[in-house]
Amino acid sequence: MVLRKLTGIFMITLLVGAASFATAGVPDLANSTADRAYQGVETAVMFNIPNGGGAAFTEAVIPGGVVVDATITLTLVDGSGAAIPNFPFEDAWIESADGGMVACIGGATADANTDALGQTQWQTPLQAGGASQALTVVYISGAPLTSSAGVGISHNSADLNGDGVVNLTDVPIFAGDFYGGVYQFRSDFAFDGAVNLSDVVRLAQALGASCP
Repeated sequence: MVLRKLTGIFMITLLVGAASFATAGVPDLANSTADRAYQGVETAVMFNIPNGGGAAFTEAVIPGGVVVDATITLTLVDGSGAAIPNFPFEDAWIESADGGMVACIGGATADANTDALGQTQWQTPLQAGGASQALTVVYISGAPLTSSAGVGISHNSADLNGDGVVNLTDVPIFAGDFYGGVYQFRSDFAFDGAVNLSDVVRLAQALGASCP
């Protein structure tokens, strides 16, 4: 009887150990987190250009054109809550929840592999076009984090049609928004509440920019 109990305990221990081993180093999407540096309630906006010449996350803006730090910090943990170091940056990227922000290949990945604390960030400018006022979602190896609905960051770009290049096909779209009389977020590159000459300057400066 004692031997049978000991055998049962041994088997349970093996099973628990095997389960723990199976989750070690595997990202837990429900407990890993993505946090924005700016703690205000406002959504921050990133102005992106396909060649990476747009705004850094530290240069995001909130309504009125006020500059804030919208750096995203990802903390990656496994099923046991242990940090996952050296997770490849190529396997961590961001997308807009509605797909409106269109990144170039590799243009929205994290800045570096995760460190000893399982952390990495998005600070450098994205290589992207298109526009979206939806939340920004962090993806890990193709699956979204489920710990939250997303990060409060929206996107617009001089690449208005999201085809990976700022060219003459974007100009008529902008002109329609500029003269249309109805506010269009996608063309308010300065996010100051109006499509005006400051946005014309940004479009002109970005002409010719394309995905690497």
